[in-house]
Amino acid sequence: MTKFTDLNLNPKVLKAIEEAGYETPTPIQAGAIPPALEGRDVLGIAQTGTGKTASFTLPMITLLARGRARARMPRSLVLCPTRELAAQVAENFDVYTKHLKLTKALLIGGVSFKEQEQLIDKGVDVLIATPGRLLDHFERGKLLLTGVQIMVVDEADRMLDMGFIPDIERIFSLTPFTRQTLFFSATMAPEIERITNTFLSGPERVEVARQATASETIEQGAVFFKPSRKDREASEKRAVLRALIDKEGDACTNAIIFCNRKVDVDIVAKSLKKYGYNAAPIHGDLDQSQRMRTLDGFRDGSVRLLIASDVAARGLDVPSVSHVFNFDVPSHAEDYVHRIGRTGRAGRTGKAFTIIVPKDEKNFEAIETLIQKEIPRIDSPIRGTPASDAPVTQDEEKPAKRSRSRSRRSERGESAAAPKLEEAAAVETPTPTPTPAAEVAEVSPERDRAPRTTDKSRGRGRKGDRETTVVGMGDHMPEFIALSFEQRRAS
Repeated sequence: MTKFTDLNLNPKVLKAIEEAGYETPTPIQAGAIPPALEGRDVLGIAQTGTGKTASFTLPMITLLARGRARARMPRSLVLCPTRELAAQVAENFDVYTKHLKLTKALLIGGVSFKEQEQLIDKGVDVLIATPGRLLDHFERGKLLLTGVQIMVVDEADRMLDMGFIPDIERIFSLTPFTRQTLFFSATMAPEIERITNTFLSGPERVEVARQATASETIEQGAVFFKPSRKDREASEKRAVLRALIDKEGDACTNAIIFCNRKVDVDIVAKSLKKYGYNAAPIHGDLDQSQRMRTLDGFRDGSVRLLIASDVAARGLDVPSVSHVFNFDVPSHAEDYVHRIGRTGRAGRTGKAFTIIVPKDEKNFEAIETLIQKEIPRIDSPIRGTPASDAPVTQDEEKPAKRSRSRSRRSERGESAAAPKLEEAAAVETPTPTPTPAAEVAEVSPERDRAPRTTDKSRGRGRKGDRETTVVGMGDHMPEFIALSFEQRRAS
């Protein structure tokens, strides 16, 4: 069995690895570190949670142990799709460079430009950044990439999902052609394949698992749930989620709950807090300092349930996550693999449950097709219609559609008003009686010569002293109308 001591790493790096408690490299580490130390390009394909971060940090530190950085010209560059993943890579460098004098800078959003510029001005050996913030510094003239010797692209498929590929291509064009490139991804979409063919030179391909597969240490389950009414779907889904958490009991030491939308992250977090659960949200709209505090709390155990959008689905290394709950089925099947990969890491066991409503069944079938496995169905932990809870979403506040049937009106309490309306109509409209032909004949000449006018103030057809015609009675004119005309003639 291969050990880290067999990989020709720097002795000071080996010492840091030993102090961190590691002795045997994972398959991706054992496959990627040797060619990286030889200066070759590496294309690493492995599912999340297999130790990809150490696969590039350890050889980078060894290669950078000699040399010195110049102002505004970093010696290496690591690109990450999210702030959290970039911060995690920075933490890995801190762990493994504790016995070496290497400097680093972290360029991510939500942090002051001035502080980051001060670090760049001093010169850094390792620059860890998200694409957007890196280009912001470059366009300000505060950063040069012509001194980059090693470039790493981490979670490339996530970069593709987030629309960063044009930025990646531009950053590649700003770095020297002679650079060494380490490229890591969990899946190989056609666009990712094109990038690797364009910017990597004869890479060593290291693939330690079939693409887009879930770890065998993760026990998966699917709960098919049909809401009692469409406008109650969200609240009843939250009831199912709470029942699943309660059913796991003490076995659920901590868990990540994934939602597709940021607004749902906040709603689910508030709902769980209302019912006494220790929960906190994390998504891209939160302040960076708040996101880091939430993550730190989840790592140290002060936060039990982390409700997250897909910003947390990639690269976050919390080794002891016991459960993952998919409150929403992800729209991209690959995201399912990355979500549940937050549990069952480093050989540990874990559980992942997904709640499926009828509209999600198509996406769920795509997931089973991708992982080439049928996910076991489990019975819903609740029986009957769950009670509605608060806070209420905007969708839940919308009234039900009006129905034209009287039975629907009766359910909403409108049937009580209907007899009153009919009663009022009966009072206002007397029963018409046949009018003698002579009376009709006497009125007809007046009708022919009278102009069509309306006196709204009196409610009768009258303008000044002239009589007007009442239109729309057909052959049957109520007797009281004919009498009123006769009375006017008599006067």
